Amino acid sequence: MDLYAGIPVSDFAISLAWYEKVLGSPPDLVAGAEEAVWDLADHRAVYIAHRPASAGHAMVSVFVDDLEAAVARIAAAGIEPANRETYPDGVRKATYHDPDGNEIGFGGGPL
Repeated sequence: MDLYAGIPVSDFAISLAWYEKVLGSPPDLVAGAEEAVWDLADHRAVYIAHRPASAGHAMVSVFVDDLEAAVARIAAAGIEPANRETYPDGVRKATYHDPDGNEIGFGGGPL
């Protein structure tokens, strides 16, 4: 299975810097001045694209092996989650909002 999830942004430079902090690295590919791609795992990527008319409406969730380590790494970059949740099945999620209001959540725990 392949996944290529897109997040529309209004200001590419500001969003690029923000996603580098949240995802923990520069993008794996910058496609011109309007698109950047991070490979999260084999055949699974997330990208930002300069699409001002659509910015602020994306919702993306990424499951990680160690949620607390991911949250701590992002906090060390100066970004705190907008909220944290624990679901009845034990799955936990930390949700962040980018400068446009797009939502990117990191989850972990039982599946």
